[in-house]
Amino acid sequence: MVVVWFAVAAFGGPRVGQLSSVQENDNATFLPSSAESTLAAEQARTVRSQEALPLFVVVSRDSGLNAADREKVEGLLRGLPDAEIAPGHPWSDYLAKGPPPRVIPDDRADPKAYLAVINLSASQAEEMIGEESVTFLAVEDLRERLAADLGSAGMDTYVTGPGGFVADLSTAFAGIDGLLLLVALGVVLFILLVVYRSPILPFAVLFSAILGLSMAALVIYPLADAGRLELSGQSQGILFILVVGAATDYALLLVSRYREELHGHERATDAMRAAWRASVEPILASGLTVILGLACLLLSELGNTRGLGPVGILGIIGALVAALTFLPAVLVLVGRRVFWPAIPRHDDAVQDDVDLSGNGLWVRVARLVGRRPRAVWATTVIALGICAAGAPALDIGGIRQADIFRTSVESVSGQKVLEENFDIGVGEPATMVVPEDRSREVVETVEQVDGVASASTQPGSGQDGKVLVQATLADPSDTEAAEKTVIRIRDAVDSDILVGGPTAEALDLLEASSRDLRVIVPAILLVVTIVLAVLLRSLVAPLVLVAANVLSFAATLGVAALVFGPILNLPSVDPQVPLYAYVFLVALGVDYSIFLMTRAREESIRHGTTRGTLLALAVTGGVITSAGIVLAATFSALAVIPLLFLLQIAFLVAFGVLLDTLVVRSLLVPSLTIEIGDRSWWPGSSVRSRGEAPADGPEHSQPSSTVVE
Repeated sequence: MVVVWFAVAAFGGPRVGQLSSVQENDNATFLPSSAESTLAAEQARTVRSQEALPLFVVVSRDSGLNAADREKVEGLLRGLPDAEIAPGHPWSDYLAKGPPPRVIPDDRADPKAYLAVINLSASQAEEMIGEESVTFLAVEDLRERLAADLGSAGMDTYVTGPGGFVADLSTAFAGIDGLLLLVALGVVLFILLVVYRSPILPFAVLFSAILGLSMAALVIYPLADAGRLELSGQSQGILFILVVGAATDYALLLVSRYREELHGHERATDAMRAAWRASVEPILASGLTVILGLACLLLSELGNTRGLGPVGILGIIGALVAALTFLPAVLVLVGRRVFWPAIPRHDDAVQDDVDLSGNGLWVRVARLVGRRPRAVWATTVIALGICAAGAPALDIGGIRQADIFRTSVESVSGQKVLEENFDIGVGEPATMVVPEDRSREVVETVEQVDGVASASTQPGSGQDGKVLVQATLADPSDTEAAEKTVIRIRDAVDSDILVGGPTAEALDLLEASSRDLRVIVPAILLVVTIVLAVLLRSLVAPLVLVAANVLSFAATLGVAALVFGPILNLPSVDPQVPLYAYVFLVALGVDYSIFLMTRAREESIRHGTTRGTLLALAVTGGVITSAGIVLAATFSALAVIPLLFLLQIAFLVAFGVLLDTLVVRSLLVPSLTIEIGDRSWWPGSSVRSRGEAPADGPEHSQPSSTVVE
């Protein structure tokens, strides 16, 4: 088995580092095919000689620009087609057909800024030269030329616009292959060293996570390269974190049970056989819950959200297979020495003999829950409810391109200079394809719309009796005000005229994201409830677990509203952020309740619901808490990527997982289970009544308060 996995690593390992080369991060490619902006873009292609990806070159100087400065800029632009984007790749091969770029000064008598638009061929911009895209190489080469030729003359230069933002996103996501994975693995290694106090075991667990990722990449890379799977930078980052966190969680559960069984078995093989059989059901149920939750993302209208579904599913499958095959093989090969220096001895100790009168942390928590279950769950519900009351204050809406980055990038700086010196919507207009004989009528209608600075017919766009009308907006194209203007334009023109452009794409993206929240959230709830019902052979316990996790998620949103707003003063949250957080918190957060409740059911059959639940809490407390801390720490690693979207997801999931682990699973779920009693397992086969004498002695059949005391 180990040899087979090393073969997987040999082929899959290199694919992990190559995933960035098959990413797609353009919002327009994620929109549903039925969106108005998508249909408008298809119409626009019929009247344009070639689809373009514009690069905005902004040149400025506070003291003003003169004729000599303009000549320098124009000279650089004239020579650009003969220059090379990369060795052997001239600019002329990648420029869109059409008039050459020209210098546009601002409208002051002594202009302080120039603007030039360089159009790359949109189809060729996505091509790869080596391991980098044409867009990234073009922007980097242009920035270097501008700085060398114009910066030395005292001018400030920027490359911004759609192409500039795409290049800066590529730079931000470049840390995924190296920095993100390194930080995640480093954090997990540190936690495992603290948990196990062993220099050997943590590396076995980490290797299983890395091999699971290699297995996933072995399938994801060719599918994404062939265009059959949509992989974005954010889904790749989440994939890495998901696999490392999930594989470590599964490993912790298996290793914990294995260490228990080593006390009762002389041979490591027998101990692993018993541990594997006891762990496989909750581990598979946990993985299946996440897989089905991710499968619900296929209901999304957005390509990046929909693509995260199969990407995450393949990652979880890799984590499951590695944790259930490679890790057991390594543990058996190394034997008891894997736990060195605290090697468990064969002493016939069994976990059923846990002393609930002891002084261990989780024994004390079990005593607290068993002594006053009603007070515990009532207090917990009230506290979570107070936190959840702040959830409506979370500002969920579209965010500006400038707010996507958490560090200073040239595309954002250039956009600010552009907005200060030119018509704000220049370069990113709303577009419409109209019959040529109606173009003047449409232009006049659009110009009357509040929020439109100007409208005109694009020269040379006439084809098949149709022309392209462009409307320059009075507000920045990525603002809420601009989106409202697009809505007014759509209302003003005839219904057969489709309105597209960057602002329309952002508006349709926001609407599709909101729709996904309404559709996917109930679907995930239903799927998780069904999985829990099958696993626990009950209807009552699953409903309790799902309700507890939903309350936990609402509380997480309430705390996030406080942290993102008054404390950190962050921009609004994209609708995709709470959706992603919901998927991971409900699908992953319920894992800890699965680990607890499967053990509780196992113990309840022998000891009754009250004692069985308390035993399960005492026995699993340490391993589940460790798993929760590991998962929270791995998701926190997303914050090293300087993008607002990933920072917000990192906080929501990390805080939510800790809340689930330390509060919901430790206090709320066990106290409610004790309060409900044997009815928790209805309508499955009844566990032994708490009043019935157990096989191992009458003392365990006493009321919970006596048992724990």
